[in-house]
Formats: sequence, structure tokens, C-alpha cells
Amino acid sequence: MLGLGGVIGAGLFVGSGAGIAVAGPGIVVSYLIAGALAMCVMRMLGEMSAAMPASGSFSVHAERALGRWAGFSVGWLYWFLLVVVLAVEATGAAQIANGWVPGVPQWAWVLLFMLVFTATNLAAVKNFGEFEFWFATLKVVAIIAFLVLGTLAIFGLLPDTDPVGLSHLTGDGGFLPRGWQGVVSGVLAVIFAFGGLEVVTIAAAESDDPVRSVARAVRSAVFRILFFYVGSMLVIVTVMPWTAQKAGISPYVTVLDSIGVPSAGQIMNIVVFVALLSALNANLYGSSRMIFSLAERDEAPRSLLKVGGGGVPRRAVLASVAFGFVSVLLNLEWPDTVFLYMLNSVGAVLLFVWALIAASQLRLRRRIEAEAPERLVLKMWAFPYLTWAALAAMAAVFGLMLTDDTARPQLLWSTGATAAVLAVAGVRELRARRV
Repeated sequence: MLGLGGVIGAGLFVGSGAGIAVAGPGIVVSYLIAGALAMCVMRMLGEMSAAMPASGSFSVHAERALGRWAGFSVGWLYWFLLVVVLAVEATGAAQIANGWVPGVPQWAWVLLFMLVFTATNLAAVKNFGEFEFWFATLKVVAIIAFLVLGTLAIFGLLPDTDPVGLSHLTGDGGFLPRGWQGVVSGVLAVIFAFGGLEVVTIAAAESDDPVRSVARAVRSAVFRILFFYVGSMLVIVTVMPWTAQKAGISPYVTVLDSIGVPSAGQIMNIVVFVALLSALNANLYGSSRMIFSLAERDEAPRSLLKVGGGGVPRRAVLASVAFGFVSVLLNLEWPDTVFLYMLNSVGAVLLFVWALIAASQLRLRRRIEAEAPERLVLKMWAFPYLTWAALAAMAAVFGLMLTDDTARPQLLWSTGATAAVLAVAGVRELRARRV
């Protein structure tokens, strides 16, 4: 459920509208391409995490495979990514809550959410799991209900509806109204919506049976997520013309309104609200475990290693939430200047993280096969060819971002942030060799 819930968020429920706008019905192909890449990355990560479970997950794997500089770099980049995105989620949830209860200012809602989830993450690990289980359940139920209603509408089995068949897929400019360029632009618009799956391998390290937990989650979750994403897009562009989607309005709301579901907007507001809180909770958990793992390897202050009751690294949680509060304040006060620069600086970090995961898997797979082949309970498909293909796909996405006016600033700022972290890692390596 963590695997399913961690990646099903506002990026799907709201952000998918941007992808439909640039790709039309071809967005289905865009999601297939982006989803296939995410599945490959998750399979690689699952292979390493099942063989060598660690709360630092891919940061630990990168260090083992490529050296301390890699573990340091990917760990700090991912931590920075999570605590910055956390601010977007807290602010987005506060905006929805403020619309429901205008008398309570937006900043008060942000403070409430941050305090509640800080308390949750400071308590026993099982509390985090309980919250995420119910959050994920609501999101999964919402998508399944949407798929069922949408399918019934396509065949005209709902009251006051006529069968639509495939007319909207082939009409309105055809299945690819913007050509393959639209599909490619759609990939850029949706690929980052698959971020969040990585938290599964971080959380699995704290389960009773990490090897079995990782293997089971990776085997099942990625296929189900692809089904939910691609299935949702197929329903959306089949029920209605893709041109009927409006900017800033969830395509799910548009479809539900068109088939006569009462209060569709408010229903989806509730689902998006839960999705944002779920992501906030998961990101706070993931960031605290990542910085704790860095501290264990002397890549962060050792004072963060203090563990409280219930096995919770409380100082690591507090350090992550402290920076999260700073990010929220920047987002509330300077959303178009300071915080925009911070957000751009992590915009493409996920791709850098995925690239290091692939590079790490290439090296560790050979090592595990030679030293402890029995640990390979979960294997990457068609190794090493599919791993190399995934790396080539990531390089292609980087290239596409350079040519896209909207994505280019994110790539350049993220490259700058990555270069800065790599520079620090390099200085640390030189100092360590001198000692």
C-alpha cells in the first residue's frame, strides 16, 4: 500500500491535465513510456534493496558501488528534494483547507499539518505505516471507483449516457493530434509524477522481513501503478474529447461532471487533499531516514543518530522538519522568487537520482553474483541491456528538457545544485585521502 499510495498524488489527479493538453489521447503512450522507465528504475532499486536492505537505500547502494562521493551526493540531493517538495504539499493542502474554512488563515493550516505529521513521525514507526495505509487506501479506492464509472460511461451503462465507443480517441485530430512531438512533450509533463516509489525501499528496511517486503512491493506495486495511471488516462481521453479539458481543472473532475456525478469537484478536492497530506507524511519520513543514514556513514552530523522510543531517529526527524518549515515560510512569503529558485533547483534531481541508481545496479549486480548469488531474490529484467536502455532513456529526457523552454530552467538549476553537491563531495574525498 505504501508503494501504491506513495506515487499516487496530486501529480496524477491534477497535473495530468497538462500532459493531456500537449499530447491529446497520445498521453496514454506518454504514460506508458514514462511508466516503463519508472518500472525499470524500481526493479533495479528493488534488486539492490532486497539483496542489501538499508534505510539509506539507494544512497547506501551508490556508496558501495561507486564510492563515498556518490553516496554523499545522492543522499543529500534526495534529502533536499524531499524537504523542498514538502513545502509545496503543505501549502497546497492548506489552500484547499482554507477554501473549506476561510476563517482559518492559510499559514495556520500549514502549521497544523506540519505539527501533526511531525508528531506522527516522532512516535513509533508503526504510526507512520498506519497513516500511510489509510491514506493509500482512500486514493486507491478513488481511482478504482473512477475507472469503474468511466468504463460504464464508455459503454453507455450509466443513467442518461450513450455509448461513446472510440470516437474521442480517433476524432478531434486523431489519436496523436500533436504527432509524436506531442507524445514526447507529454513524457516531460508526466515523468516526475512517478517520483515517490523510492520511499518503499527506505521503509522496507524497517519492516520485520525487509528482503521479502521489498521483493513483494516491487513485484506488485509497479504494475498496479502503471495500470492505475495508464487506465485513468485511457478512460479520460475516451469519455470526453481531449480538447474539453481545461487548464487548472483536474481532468478527473471534468469527466465526473460530464457523467453526472454530483459534487464531483468537492469529491476530488478531498482526494487531492488526502494525496497531498499523504505525500507530506511520506516525504518527512523518507527525508529523516535518508539524513539518518548519512549520519551513520559520517556524511552528516553524528548528533542526528540519537534514536528515541519506538526506534525513531527523532533528531533526524526534527532536522528534516526544521528545514521543511523554512521551505514553507519561503513558499508563503516569496513563492515567485526565492522559493521558485529552490523548486527549480530540485526540478530534475529525481532524474539524477535515477541515473545513479542505474549506475549503481550495473556495478553491484556483478559483485553480488560473484560473492553472494543467493541474495538475488529479485532480479532486474534482461540485465544488463535493459539497465543500459534505461540510462539512455534518461539521457534522452535530459536532452529533451534542454530543448523545452519550460523544462530548461529546472534542468539548469538542478544541474547547478548537483554540481555544488558533487563539488563538496569531491573536497571531502580529497581531505579523507590526505588524512
